[in-house]
Amino acid sequence: MEIIRQVLVFDAPDLHTESTFWASLLGGTVEAEDDWHTIRVDGQEVLGVQLAPNHIPPQWPDGQPQQLHLDLMIEDLDEAHAEAMALGASLLQVSPDPKAAHGFQVYADPAGHPFCLCWGD
Repeated sequence: MEIIRQVLVFDAPDLHTESTFWASLLGGTVEAEDDWHTIRVDGQEVLGVQLAPNHIPPQWPDGQPQQLHLDLMIEDLDEAHAEAMALGASLLQVSPDPKAAHGFQVYADPAGHPFCLCWGD
């Protein structure tokens, strides 16, 4: 089998809110269709958002249904945290030591999908 393209897709009940969140957080743009939005960064398709009116947000860390999460490597937690929150993220878990050499904090996007802001080696 030859895989010619890979796309990570989020289900969401509100395409505009979800795709705008991810495009803004990743520094990209949205290409909108009726029930599908494509997020592009530097001209490359990096995420898809599919309309799912009955989407049930995953519960983190041990609820159902946990589907997946993204780890986003950052350099400045304060800056990344402020941007994610301003875009509509929810903070799920605070790092025990945000000043440590490496660590992570857990957030949810507007549709409830968890993601981590990670720093260090």
